[in-house]
Amino acid sequence: MSKQHHSFQAEVAQLLHLVTHSLYSNKEIFLRELVSNASDACDKLRFEALNDASLYEDAPNLQVRVSFDKDKRTITIQDNGIGMSAQEAIDNLGTIAKSGTRDFLSRLSSEQKADATEQGQLIGQFGVGFYSGFIVADKITVESRRAGLKPEEGVRWTSGGAGDFEVETITRPERGTAVTLHLRDDADEYLNAWKLKSVIGKYSDHISLPILMEKEEWKEAEKEGEPGSMVKTGEWEAVNKAKALWARPKKDISTEEYEEFYKAISHDFEKPLTWSHNRVEGNTEYTQLLYIPAKAPFDLYTRDKHAGIKLYVKRVFIMDDAEALMPGYLRFVKGVIDSSDLPLNVSRELLQESRDVRLIRDGSVKRVLGMLEDLAKHDKHEASADADGVTDVVSDEDKAKEGKYSQFYAEFGAVLKEGLGEDFANRERIARLLRFASTTSDTANVALADYKARMKEGQEAIYYITAETLAAAKSSPQLEVFKKKGIEVLLMSDRVDEWALGYLQDFDGTPLQSVAKGAVDLGKLQDEAEKKAFDEAAETFKPLLAKLKEALKDKAEDVRVTTRLVDSPACLVVKDGDMSNQLARLLKQAGQKAPDVKPVLEVNPEHPLVKKLDGSVHFNDLAHILFDQALLAEGGLPEDPAAYVRRVNALLV
Repeated sequence: MSKQHHSFQAEVAQLLHLVTHSLYSNKEIFLRELVSNASDACDKLRFEALNDASLYEDAPNLQVRVSFDKDKRTITIQDNGIGMSAQEAIDNLGTIAKSGTRDFLSRLSSEQKADATEQGQLIGQFGVGFYSGFIVADKITVESRRAGLKPEEGVRWTSGGAGDFEVETITRPERGTAVTLHLRDDADEYLNAWKLKSVIGKYSDHISLPILMEKEEWKEAEKEGEPGSMVKTGEWEAVNKAKALWARPKKDISTEEYEEFYKAISHDFEKPLTWSHNRVEGNTEYTQLLYIPAKAPFDLYTRDKHAGIKLYVKRVFIMDDAEALMPGYLRFVKGVIDSSDLPLNVSRELLQESRDVRLIRDGSVKRVLGMLEDLAKHDKHEASADADGVTDVVSDEDKAKEGKYSQFYAEFGAVLKEGLGEDFANRERIARLLRFASTTSDTANVALADYKARMKEGQEAIYYITAETLAAAKSSPQLEVFKKKGIEVLLMSDRVDEWALGYLQDFDGTPLQSVAKGAVDLGKLQDEAEKKAFDEAAETFKPLLAKLKEALKDKAEDVRVTTRLVDSPACLVVKDGDMSNQLARLLKQAGQKAPDVKPVLEVNPEHPLVKKLDGSVHFNDLAHILFDQALLAEGGLPEDPAAYVRRVNALLV
């Protein structure tokens, strides 16, 4: 075809404007991204060639070449991987088919993200790494031919990073892709072999295929008095170790290498919180290198978020985001698993059913939970002394772990709770890792084991309450009797709490009890005088309760007196086993159907408003106001807000 002009997708045009006008710090990320893209292209060819070896054509040795031309002021990153057809070049380089694009742009242009360094660090996280080339280039030329196509079906893609790009058909004998950057005036530092090698060594040393550059040697000047220079010899040499980092012995890998590998596979500029590198031998042999990030990614809670595990078989790349190797509640984990046993022609369906995959998954889950347990164990260190008064010594390694679990839980705690419903086999381990706020702590640092250890004598349950926010949970009228008696209650405000706690009936033999479900029963914590007063009130208020139940028959399942209230006139609870009002509201907000469960209205027989009900000419209005106020107190809204306002106004006149 002749040259064709195309306009960029609107979001790409906006992105390129920001790249070319705003991102000038940490420029070297362009080389990391383009080398990673080249490596991915080779991995994809290797995978497709499992079923069609002819795709290798006459070049079975996969590699990436990086070269530069000082005179033309260009850098070229070339691979002999899968390549692109003309249509793929238009689709892949002219649009961004990523759901996170708008989030990327909003974060990139946000006033809170105005710092250029932080903006530059976002580039790789959103799948737009190719466009980072425009940080150093005012023009990019891409020449490519897809493996299996004829030489005359090559394509050249050219753009100046403005609003459009140009595509034309070319004859390209070799398969693969060559990306040529025409450098800006302020990017001269990259026209230097030492600089390019240092960037490759920093970011791409782990890549498991050779990254080649032309050798250079020193040549003296021909004329006396003139300086010598480095000249290219025409011979190519590998500038990376070209060995998968996870396949190397742990003792040979530095902390910095582990951290840089994590950044390369996750496109994260933060260091990981912790990692685990192991070789597992037995019925199934595999190597795992698993990382726990320090910060949650922007798309952690999207429905189509996949686990960040890359699957290799005998160093051959099989797939990104291998969902079968890590459960959904650990989708934040990044890393690599390299198996020696899985068949190379494995499909996704077969992968999910494979016995070996189940063993790898189980082993990986246990490894991640083990890492978290280790962080939790060392999260806070309190110095202690032995019988002789000698204070224990804390190692530097243990000190380095202090506070890390709290940091992890603040980022990923809500996701970890999903494991209660998803992973029955590890439910107890997950429960021990959970942390909550409580009536004694506003911070989510209370473990279930800690709560149980300080339960009052005679307390028979772990009490908790769920609410929309922590403030709503703390001020709930359902807590009043617990506060009065000094009984600790766990406060839960994550959206997942209500669902997750439905799968955790007890902890170490002690039942968990929602204070918003069923009649309050404090057992041995309630003295005989209180029980007697309650029985007398229930008998005395029988006629009033019957009238209230009749007035609220469309709203309330039942009306009864309670001992749980101290200062409030009424509250709403549901029967044991019924869906709570909080969970029903969450389901409705998510567009899902929730069962129509009527709550139970509990009234405080000692409250003046309740006493005023008996014989009041406004009984019906007061009854509805009492119900609606109890609904408001727990974060709900009256079914008819206007009617509620009318009733209140009528009583105020």
